[in-house]
Amino acid sequence: MTTGKRRPPAGAAVLRGEITTAIRKALMQELAAVGYGRLSIEAVARRAGVSKTAVYRRWSSKLELVLETVVAAAGSKVPSLDTGSLRGDLGLLFQVVEHALRHPLASQIIPDLLAEAARNPALDQALQQVLRTKQQEIGGRLVERAVRRGELPAGLDQDAAIDLIVGPLYWRLAIIRATPTDAYLDALVEAVAAGLAATPAVPRQRDAALP
Repeated sequence: MTTGKRRPPAGAAVLRGEITTAIRKALMQELAAVGYGRLSIEAVARRAGVSKTAVYRRWSSKLELVLETVVAAAGSKVPSLDTGSLRGDLGLLFQVVEHALRHPLASQIIPDLLAEAARNPALDQALQQVLRTKQQEIGGRLVERAVRRGELPAGLDQDAAIDLIVGPLYWRLAIIRATPTDAYLDALVEAVAAGLAATPAVPRQRDAALP
């Protein structure tokens, strides 16, 4: 199954963007309300105020609808995390992750989808691909910049580093559902930096010449 692409409209039909948006919004609300197992195309269409046909013109199945919508949500633009230092990047990343995972819909949908993925190989494979790609995209760039700045060693195991960066906060927010304080996030920045054996950033050449 390919994700991220909608089915082409039949005949001369034109897919109206506002209807697609309404269906995606309805899907997220329905997922949060009943979970993937009890989710139905009929309920999504009813919540969106459209016909089932409107949904099936865009997606061939419940699984395709969920995966395409999750891919679109995961692919939403993340603010630039280049603050000039590893600790600054970590602090900003943790704020972004906290905001995303504490969203009422995300906090209900993500644990349910991960639980369902354990029973649904197709969903599991697609979710793992999406999550790993996004993790590598964000965490990989963060680590690479820190290596270029001389804060992290060049031979660092990038996969292990990314797991260390994203794991603790995800565990706290999505698994034990505890709200991190500002003090906790600050402490987490220092703990992760220490775990990565980070050193202070090397000043850029132009900055080092300034009085």
